[in-house]
Amino acid sequence: MPATTGWLVRGKDGRLTAYAPGDGHVLRWTETRPGGPAWKGPEPLPAPDLLPYFSVAQGADGYVHLVGTRRRPLSDGAAAHEIVYAIQYQTGRPLREWRSLASPYPSDPSLAEKMGLPSAVVDGDGSLHVFIRNAGRGVTVRNQARTGAWNGWLDIKGRRVVGTASAALAGDGHLEILAPTSEVLQRWSWEKPGAPFARADDVPLRVAPDSLTSVVTGEDGGLTHFWHDAEDGTVRAWRPAEGEPARVGEGTGTGPVAVLRTDVDGHDCTVLAHRDRATGRPALAAYPTGNEEAGATWTLTGSPCLGAPSLALDGAGRVVMAAIGTDGALWVARQKPEPGLALGAWEPAGS
Repeated sequence: MPATTGWLVRGKDGRLTAYAPGDGHVLRWTETRPGGPAWKGPEPLPAPDLLPYFSVAQGADGYVHLVGTRRRPLSDGAAAHEIVYAIQYQTGRPLREWRSLASPYPSDPSLAEKMGLPSAVVDGDGSLHVFIRNAGRGVTVRNQARTGAWNGWLDIKGRRVVGTASAALAGDGHLEILAPTSEVLQRWSWEKPGAPFARADDVPLRVAPDSLTSVVTGEDGGLTHFWHDAEDGTVRAWRPAEGEPARVGEGTGTGPVAVLRTDVDGHDCTVLAHRDRATGRPALAAYPTGNEEAGATWTLTGSPCLGAPSLALDGAGRVVMAAIGTDGALWVARQKPEPGLALGAWEPAGS
């Protein structure tokens, strides 16, 4: 079930779509009209040999890119691992065919098997960038040129990476890439097409693997990075220019942190969600953007879920929280039409 948080997205027509990995397929739920409440799905979209994970990336054009790992058996009994991607151009339209990006180790299946799971981000030109932890536990990237053609796999170094790398698009168009180790957080930046991936100084931060998420929060387009602390499971927020990370409330969670920036009662707020560590239930918090010192209270909501919850704004501008229940169904809660940030009752989506 979802090990990422970006699996609930809003299309150009205002309708929400949710994606989850299945057995040899991708499950898709789609709103029948902007703002719901009715959904169509789950629709099983063929994804032969896809491991039960994929990263979801959406560009300004609304196109949704799914990136995963395909494991195909070979005649000698071994397995070939390759990175694959597919695109959905419009809400509710067919998912295009899965295309292979191969791997950095086309002639050595034993090394390809050691790759981590991919993460993906779309830059300001609509080009897709795919990052993996490589067999040497550094980071390798493959990206598209503006023409749509793919460049080759590029090792941008790094060492002792645990979990997946994380990439985000800043407001000025540059990419920031983060990869945790057991002791430090490694960082890179990519300024524009044709530029190299520049390594920044490591930061002595203990980040739980696979928990990083980032969102634009600064007036200058700067990013705030969020994660679960590797030791106590609390959520931390960090802006590189400000030094030490801030704790965001006392709630503890597992997996990635879902992040959404939106207006609440005329105030710029950052809304967070995660899977509570003690109960396995979704939990929600919000605070004034950039002001972690104001405090945030984590509120448990709904029933235990599989993987991480996701956040999005629906066609009416309401905060929507989605989770995959232990029954495998999609459950959705929407912001109530009242002051503050209160969610309505959880409802199952689709059939």
